[in-house]
Amino acid sequence: MIKAAFFDIDGTLLSFKTHQVSEGTIRAFDRLHKMGIKTFLSTGRAPALIPDMPLHFDGRVTTNGSLVFVDNKVLVRNFIPQEEVKAWLEYAKRNQVSTMLFGETEMWGAQRDAIFDKIHDQLQFKLPPWTDIDNLCDFETVQIIADIKIEQEPELAKLLPHCKFPRWHPDFTDVLAAGNSKATGIERILNHFGWNREESICFGDGGNDIEMLEYCGIGVAMGNAADNVKAHADYVTTSVDEEGIEQAVNNLIKQ
Repeated sequence: MIKAAFFDIDGTLLSFKTHQVSEGTIRAFDRLHKMGIKTFLSTGRAPALIPDMPLHFDGRVTTNGSLVFVDNKVLVRNFIPQEEVKAWLEYAKRNQVSTMLFGETEMWGAQRDAIFDKIHDQLQFKLPPWTDIDNLCDFETVQIIADIKIEQEPELAKLLPHCKFPRWHPDFTDVLAAGNSKATGIERILNHFGWNREESICFGDGGNDIEMLEYCGIGVAMGNAADNVKAHADYVTTSVDEEGIEQAVNNLIKQ
């Protein structure tokens, strides 16, 4: 019996075309709540970047599992080692790379460039305050957005040996402390409520959703997900623009 449902945001709850939650998704959440199933976010976004949505969440896995909340209580808070934050900032400054840093409540950006503006235009997220990159060396950071290509990741891995790089966009990667993922965040919430993984379902579309798709009792990939993401799912639904969440909820979860 499913007791918990976890949802990615971009490309899952929010359409890349409309940047809105669909009526079908709202109906699906209403159905889940009537069945007594709790609903949770499971996102790569930091708390400061989570938009208002007409949906109820009983908890949040944010920053790919580095910050996890239930009823506004922090269950997980894992910072990137400070020396590696400094190493990244030195690299970004030397190579004139745009970057964003996220703490538990604050966010900052430095060295805004055309790549950043392209990403912002696509995703329509809240803009950070901008500052000189030297001002961020002591900022306690749970996640970095690094505007680098896939082929640059080996260089980044050498620079930040205690971090991991869940990527869901070709122009940038998230950076967080190793050992964190959406799956570990979900596990922490399930343990908090005394549920097992077989009692959970999750919905996602990006590369940073693969671990949770494999972990949950039922992993649902959106129809707009890449083939390598779909390969890790138990079920592939229709796209976010074709009421994929509602379709999967109606087909997979029975009263």
